Amino acid sequence: MDLQPITYSDSATVDRPWLASRHGVDTPLTITLFTEGTHYTPPTLGQPRSIMRAGIPLGRVTATNLYGPWDTAATDGRADFAGVLLTDVPFAPGSGRAGAALLWHGLIAAAHVPGGLDPSAITTSTAQIHFV
Repeated sequence: MDLQPITYSDSATVDRPWLASRHGVDTPLTITLFTEGTHYTPPTLGQPRSIMRAGIPLGRVTATNLYGPWDTAATDGRADFAGVLLTDVPFAPGSGRAGAALLWHGLIAAAHVPGGLDPSAITTSTAQIHFV
């Protein structure tokens, strides 16, 4: 048998125009995302992994404790705003879960959140986020 180990590394700088202050960045919660759905950038020729972008509002699925895109109409627990995704999360196409960091307290510029965010639509929240 011929083994040929391959080493791969990459680095990226995350653009966070939605982050209005560094407060809370040093104490994120470690969470597990479910990656099914449409809230990610699909792989391309130069980028072999899917990426869920930083700043996406998240909610927690009560039955599984997995986090996914916050949705006011969700009946699985994601209607409760939990915070925002702190960093881009790359994951392999077809994988169902990925580790991530949740910004659960701090200051966020709502106008710059990816996909938009109307803070008045948040009726329940476990996060301690102040929107500016």
